[in-house]
Amino acid sequence: MPRIVRLRCAPAPVAHGTIVHMIAWPRHLGWWLAWALLSALACASLARNEMGQARDLFETDARIAHRLLSQSAVQHDAVLATLVLVQPGAADALGSDAATAPERLSAIYPQIRQVARRDGDTLWADPRDQAAEILSRATRRPVIAQFDWAQGRYRLLQAGLPSSFAITLDMRQLVPATTWPTPAGTHLASAWLELGGQRLVLQGVSGDPTSGCARAMEFRKHLAAPSQPFELVVQRRLAWAQLPLALMLGISLVLGLVLWALAFGLRQRQERARAEELLRLGQLGRLNTMGELAAGMAHELNQPLTAVMANTQAALRLLKDDPVDLPTATRAMDHASVQARRAADVIARLRRLLERPGTSTPNASVRLDDLARDVLHLLEPEFRAIQCQPRLDAPQAVNVTGDAVALSQIAHNLLMNAVHALAQVPAPERQLWVRVATEGTTVVLEVSDNGPGFTPEVAQRLFEPFFSTRPGGLGLGLSLCESLARGMGGELQADARAPRGACLRLTLRRAPEGAWA
Repeated sequence: MPRIVRLRCAPAPVAHGTIVHMIAWPRHLGWWLAWALLSALACASLARNEMGQARDLFETDARIAHRLLSQSAVQHDAVLATLVLVQPGAADALGSDAATAPERLSAIYPQIRQVARRDGDTLWADPRDQAAEILSRATRRPVIAQFDWAQGRYRLLQAGLPSSFAITLDMRQLVPATTWPTPAGTHLASAWLELGGQRLVLQGVSGDPTSGCARAMEFRKHLAAPSQPFELVVQRRLAWAQLPLALMLGISLVLGLVLWALAFGLRQRQERARAEELLRLGQLGRLNTMGELAAGMAHELNQPLTAVMANTQAALRLLKDDPVDLPTATRAMDHASVQARRAADVIARLRRLLERPGTSTPNASVRLDDLARDVLHLLEPEFRAIQCQPRLDAPQAVNVTGDAVALSQIAHNLLMNAVHALAQVPAPERQLWVRVATEGTTVVLEVSDNGPGFTPEVAQRLFEPFFSTRPGGLGLGLSLCESLARGMGGELQADARAPRGACLRLTLRRAPEGAWA
């Protein structure tokens, strides 16, 4: 297949598929996200465990407070029932005017502040007490006669015959401070009694107990005394400072160190694999270069050797006609001819010995888009060195018929040529595109850059062996790529881009559908 070099202005490729920014995208973003996610999960688990323990403790304390208050309420009913039950003895116990009753009962029940009695047909001085006695007779149980929410007191009355009794209770003394489950004055808990929309705070907090906290908890339950239907409400907040912040920070640091070690190990492994692959490609490149060199030497030496052979044979014929020592001349010319043939045979054997690897390998189905990604990953350090941002446009999976090693070497050489070209332009202007697309029955691999490009004169000799515009270059890279492409039934083309740059286009046969992996 003839070499094809087209000099035209190719527009900059526009990525219409998935564009992979191999350099611009933060290289460690995935590890940071993994660390953040794992740290968040670990901290959430610790916080949930801490909140669960705090909730269990809160429930326990609230139920203890409810039980203590309920016991006090039941005791009030029992005191009144006792007073009503022992009517004759009650008078003796309380005295004629019951003046000393509060002191006697307060010694046992600190919450009882006053004891009052109505005898015979007399009426209560306060109409509210009179109404409460009527209700108590109807329900046959104590009832609340009066409330003094400002003082935190209420009056509990029990109707009896011939006397009825009432006791005034201090709500704040229902449970002694020494037995209250939550320490007094704490800023994280509050408790109050509610009845009829009124509230008496038993233990208060400063501000809203549900604001500025990690979690707010609440307990509500009526006292176990129907005569005193107060509802106990307990609230507690778990402050952020109560969470195990130091432990959370420690776990986050440990996770960060573990992920860092894992990332470092994976990076070392990738670098080792990249170095091995580069070494393998370098060895293949050197062998192929030697093959090209041998082919070039054979091409260059075959012409003078053929001329030597032709001249020697002509001289031999002339000498046969000359009356000189014909046997000697004939033997000399025969010897020269034999040596010339031997030189040609040596060059031929050298060429066969250094034959390019892979030429005898049968073509197979190769996933070209994955191969392009692998080569881009392999050359990532080269791209970072020139601050380049390669873009891969490979919207779909495409398979070609060819040799994977030869295709990798072609892509490697094309990309390295682009890197060398981009090194000659300012860093902010460097752009490199790689496109893999299907065009009918063929597949195209394009490598484009906005480097200096090449002139029409250079374009005509671009694929010639030993021609190079780079100082120190052998001029065998593109020639080798073109030879490898022709060996796989493809072709390699070179186009100029406007306003500057180059586009190398490799066209290969598309693999049959049944051969796709």
